Amino acid sequence: MAVSYMKELGFENMVSDGGYGVTINGELLDITPLPKEKIMALIDECEEKNIPWGIQVDNSDTRLVPDERFEDITHDIYMKSRIVPGLNPRNFDRLYKAYIVCPYPVENTLKALTELPWCRFFKEYFYVEPSDKAFGINKVLQHFGAKPEDAIVFGDAMNDLSMFTDDGWIRVAMGNAIPALKEKADLVTTDVDKDGIYNACEKLGLFEPVTEN
Repeated sequence: MAVSYMKELGFENMVSDGGYGVTINGELLDITPLPKEKIMALIDECEEKNIPWGIQVDNSDTRLVPDERFEDITHDIYMKSRIVPGLNPRNFDRLYKAYIVCPYPVENTLKALTELPWCRFFKEYFYVEPSDKAFGINKVLQHFGAKPEDAIVFGDAMNDLSMFTDDGWIRVAMGNAIPALKEKADLVTTDVDKDGIYNACEKLGLFEPVTEN
């Protein structure tokens, strides 16, 4: 789903899917799946508690769901859902994401969830997806034979903590970033909607000086 934005912005390389997806020269190299047995343990628990769920089994904008409850409850427009009667996640070799329909704080009662990375963007459901952006960044650096000090990461939210690591790159927190990111940042710039990235690049000396004729 991020490909359209990548192309619109004129980029050819991208780290996506919480760090587990890597695109180089416009081509997806690989997406690392989530641990299948741990996902299955979570879905089994959801089945026992009558909690609706969905799964992502390919690189598309469509999730698979076993019945109509997911759409009836969430009315989700972020992604498409395809009903597969009798859907059994065990029939798929790879599981990339899971979607669990429940209001906060029901997720805190799911024992299997403690073994998995997850995040909540919507009140109706939460995502079980990778949360290791440093993993993808390092794969891109290795592909190009670059060093960590050649990279700069920018972040503002909780899911960016996974790349504010001690790998060696420069960590820039936006002015509107959460406190936990600012504490780990090498540089705090202005808000994202106040030219934060541009101002950080300028302060880091990434622009050629402009000379007047």
